Amino acid sequence: MPAIAYVNGKFSPIADAVVSVEDRGFQLGDGIYEVLRTHGGRLHATPEHMRRLFRSLDAIKLKHPFTAAGLEKIILEAVKRAGFGDSLVYLQITRGATKRTKEFPKGIEPTLVITVRELQLPAPALRERGVAIMTADDIRWQRCDIKTVCLLPNVLASNKAIAAGCFEALFVEKDGTVNECASANIFIVASGVVATPALGTRLLGGITREEVIALARKNNVPMEERRVTLDELLAADEVFLTGTTAEILPVVKVNDRHIATGKPGPVTKRLHDLYRASIA
Repeated sequence: MPAIAYVNGKFSPIADAVVSVEDRGFQLGDGIYEVLRTHGGRLHATPEHMRRLFRSLDAIKLKHPFTAAGLEKIILEAVKRAGFGDSLVYLQITRGATKRTKEFPKGIEPTLVITVRELQLPAPALRERGVAIMTADDIRWQRCDIKTVCLLPNVLASNKAIAAGCFEALFVEKDGTVNECASANIFIVASGVVATPALGTRLLGGITREEVIALARKNNVPMEERRVTLDELLAADEVFLTGTTAEILPVVKVNDRHIATGKPGPVTKRLHDLYRASIA
């Protein structure tokens, strides 16, 4: 089955898809993106992803003709053409193609790119034994709540973590404040209470993050959204990541420190079971 691309009204195999060399997403990082997934061919949490998408478009003042219903229709067609049971959908909108200038250009159409690939989930063994992550200085810009394509700091941190044999990089401020990972949100569990960094401009509000918070509260799992410090995280009983492809993934080691026993904990497992049940 082919991986499918859609660019400005045209479907094609990904290898045949092209955008202009003068596209502002390519030259200036002037664009935003979303990542969705399917379960058994069904799109998951589409309204939530669309709300975040349009919030990001508004935040960078990108004028566009798109509607949530219109984009969902294109995505569903692309998913159907690809034919995968579980798909990873990437959607990107840039300000469009024109001569390179810092000013917002007038009279151009935004570029819409959608790709559909087969979803590759983390190996079951990773969920069973947990993963290691490493900390990174948070050198990103001050609007991490916008899902922009400007991801170079994330790329650098991720590759440093991978080179060290870690699954993820965790962004931490100089004062020890924990924000998020390069491509996931972070949670801790201490004395039965689950905590995750509160929303603000220094982290992205993950869709899976929202689902986990709602599931915890619905099932009487104590849940807090607040400032989390690195010292708290290292002393926690459990740590886990959330993300569209990671789902809920236990963290058992941070840098050279094991979290508690160095094994996934019961609260993490319970929340993941609840998450899978909610999807089913």
